[in-house]
Amino acid sequence: MTESLGQHYLEDSIASLRAYKKMAEKALDQLNDEEYFRTLDEEGNSVAVIMKHMAGNMFSRWTDFLTTDGEKPNRNRDMEFVIDPSTTVKDLRDYWERGWQVVFAALEPLGADDLMTRVMIRGEEHTVAQAINRQLMHYANHIGQIVFLAKHFHTSDWKTLSIPRNRSAEFNARLQNQWAMKDSEERG
Repeated sequence: MTESLGQHYLEDSIASLRAYKKMAEKALDQLNDEEYFRTLDEEGNSVAVIMKHMAGNMFSRWTDFLTTDGEKPNRNRDMEFVIDPSTTVKDLRDYWERGWQVVFAALEPLGADDLMTRVMIRGEEHTVAQAINRQLMHYANHIGQIVFLAKHFHTSDWKTLSIPRNRSAEFNARLQNQWAMKDSEERG
């Protein structure tokens, strides 16, 4: 039972990370180039900064995940919040994609037996499961910021990433119909 629960946890964690990445990218796809670099105020982060920070975190946390501290000595976290004026959206998207590749390359080979393995993040011991949860929460927070900014910049032409406002009943009815059809086919 423990192995199947552990395997389910890993599969669900990877699926959740892929879903968050997809959600962020659907929001990113609605931005024009200038909007990646726009902030709401002098203390706010732009989408570009959030993406750069997330990718920097991914490289640090997930490179040699099981054998080295997740805060790598070569990471310059403060520079993740600085965007060079020559940075392009393509540069950001490429860096973002490489960061996610490191995440999945670290997680996909793991098995249920790895979940209680001890890893370090900033000198603090975590189980692999705790480290995964820590990053899931961190990435979900920042992806929420990306979605918020993209939606803020596109209030009038925003393409929703979930159930459209005032359309919940329609969505639920469609789901019920899909389940009824699937049930009918299985009995069939």
